[in-house]
Amino acid sequence: MSEQIVLQAEFREDLGKAASRRLRRLSDKVPGILYGGGVDPVHLSLAHRDLSKAMQEESFFSQILELSVGDKTQACVLRDVQRHPATDRVQHIDFLRIRDDMPVQMHVPLHYTNEDRCVGVKLGGGRIAHNLIEVEVSCLPRDLPEFIEVDVADLEVGASIHLSDLELPDGVSIVALGLGEDHDIPVASVAARRGGAGDEVDAAAGSDASEDDADDASPADDAP
Repeated sequence: MSEQIVLQAEFREDLGKAASRRLRRLSDKVPGILYGGGVDPVHLSLAHRDLSKAMQEESFFSQILELSVGDKTQACVLRDVQRHPATDRVQHIDFLRIRDDMPVQMHVPLHYTNEDRCVGVKLGGGRIAHNLIEVEVSCLPRDLPEFIEVDVADLEVGASIHLSDLELPDGVSIVALGLGEDHDIPVASVAARRGGAGDEVDAAAGSDASEDDADDASPADDAP
């Protein structure tokens, strides 16, 4: 498990677009908001440098965060990040309070394993395609997985691993599967390579057959 990410924040009372621009320009801080959990929203500011460092961790986007404001801490999850269209710098960030007794829906990353041992690649000459890099799950905060493993060792050419094939921890469900069977989409698959060894063999066989046909032709066939 990755270490708990703790973010230091300050209360923000000066609100509005102009105030947010001053905060970013003069103090190098990012405006944010904490809401949900049946409690009034709280406007915050976070140091851009500290926030950028925390966001380098994969778990920042899919795990429970600890937000420290004053002498209190609040468990929360990331809900939205607004970035500058040109610089990609974070302009505003939203956090959602969580409660131990209320399920949360989060996008959890998929970690693919045993790709070097995949049957469809080693024996079939195929190519692995990753159709998803994350999946949305629903569970209580204490059951939230850091990632979901996708083992592709036994995947053959032409075969796929679907959402329903994923092994999930107890108490965790995939949101899409609750919408119906038609949402059970492929997660990974192995496709045959175009122009592979098999095609070369077929081409060679076809060439030999053409030569045999030419040899079997009688002189009379060539006569005008």
